[in-house]
Amino acid sequence: MAELIVALDVNSREEAVSKIGLIGDAVGFYKIGLELFTAEGPDVVKAVKDLGKKVFLDLKFHDIPRTVERAVRSAGSLGADLMTIHSVGGKAMIRAAADAAQEFGAAAPKILAVTVLTSLDASDLADIGVSARSPAEQVEAMARLAVENGAAGIVCSPKEVGALSASLGKGHLFVTPGVRPAGSAVGDQKRVATPADAVRDGATHLVVGRPILAAPDPAAAARAILAEMS
Repeated sequence: MAELIVALDVNSREEAVSKIGLIGDAVGFYKIGLELFTAEGPDVVKAVKDLGKKVFLDLKFHDIPRTVERAVRSAGSLGADLMTIHSVGGKAMIRAAADAAQEFGAAAPKILAVTVLTSLDASDLADIGVSARSPAEQVEAMARLAVENGAAGIVCSPKEVGALSASLGKGHLFVTPGVRPAGSAVGDQKRVATPADAVRDGATHLVVGRPILAAPDPAAAARAILAEMS
């Protein structure tokens, strides 16, 4: 069964804790991204863990291998369950992140490689010099590079997850942002799918933010998405 991760796209620890309280037992996994982590620092990770929740720390590390290795070590010591790196950092950086994670043994965080941000389409890729490949081809190339060098899985659009799960095979994590319940607004995502579509195509984790956090009843919104997923 795929897991639902709620993106805590808020700017304070107090609001994050409040949202988790509103959602209650409906969801046990939360994403902490750049906005919240920059505002509150490592303590917000500890606060979410203290509530008995799992944490997806989405900071997208991208630096020289030694720096990323140390960052993964620091994030692992906070209790992060999943964390992201940018696959474009290259083989040595991906391997350094994976090796640092394994130092935590049974509690090792899972390293996820970001392939192509879900806000980018073909014209955006052309702007940054990737014109020889379509978004789907770029995602597959980056995904293969990542898993061949120790990443536990990838972050990709639900539009690509079907092809990737078939290409890379079982045993990898496929974490998909850009998921929107049927009939909801797309927002700033350009490559989206419904929860049912994403799970059917092989997603192991679905990341949803605004459709839950902005709902009048966040717990009910989360349960509705879980129903779609099943």
